Amino acid sequence: MTYQLRDLTGKVVIITGATSGIGAAAAKTLVEQGCKVVLNARNEDRLKEMVSSLGESATYFAGDCSIPDVARAVAKKAIDTFGTIDTVVPNAGIGFYGSILDHSDDDVNRMMRTNYEGTVHMIRAALPTMLAKKEGDVVIVASVAGFRGGDIEAIYTGTKHAQVGFAGGLDRELRAKGVRVALVCPAGVETEFALGVGRTAGEEKLKTYLRPEDVAFQITTIMRQPRSVRTHIWTMWSMQQDS
Repeated sequence: MTYQLRDLTGKVVIITGATSGIGAAAAKTLVEQGCKVVLNARNEDRLKEMVSSLGESATYFAGDCSIPDVARAVAKKAIDTFGTIDTVVPNAGIGFYGSILDHSDDDVNRMMRTNYEGTVHMIRAALPTMLAKKEGDVVIVASVAGFRGGDIEAIYTGTKHAQVGFAGGLDRELRAKGVRVALVCPAGVETEFALGVGRTAGEEKLKTYLRPEDVAFQITTIMRQPRSVRTHIWTMWSMQQDS
């Protein structure tokens, strides 16, 4: 008997950091699977372009999801437009490589708030709808840095450790309530991430990294698992990357 994966047709998914890289690839993949997507990022012009390309299965709310009122507005947009929320994918993230002393206070605070507070507040906003249905998925896009950071990413690593710890506690809280919590933890992905602050556009090593579509595939795979199954930590490297 063929293993029966879930049909995602009609499922409503919130994705943060949705205008490029992993978020954009996930939105495209999930719409192809029949999902309705609610996109969030800071850049409204790029969000409009995304929604235009995805059609009636997509809508957006622009703003910084680390601000609780913005996160709640994103969740409200999902309910007002598509009637419910089935999955939330906190994906918004930024990184500045270098010494702990290399960047401004504002940049350091923005990284910590985006990567961790944005995750927490978006989940808090989306969760009541899933709890009411006793079913849902939280798929947090973190990083392998959440388990072992390099010598030029201490603060970034701290934000990813925070996501990992948060997800572990959340999984233990929500499992009995029907909501699954998964972490997708890729190594380097060829995206706009950290360009100009540790990476250079067009550099050769980026060609050896994971592709955004690789991570989008894992997000979709987690969601398609039967509801009788939950998997929690997915770490990913390309064949060219050291682990």
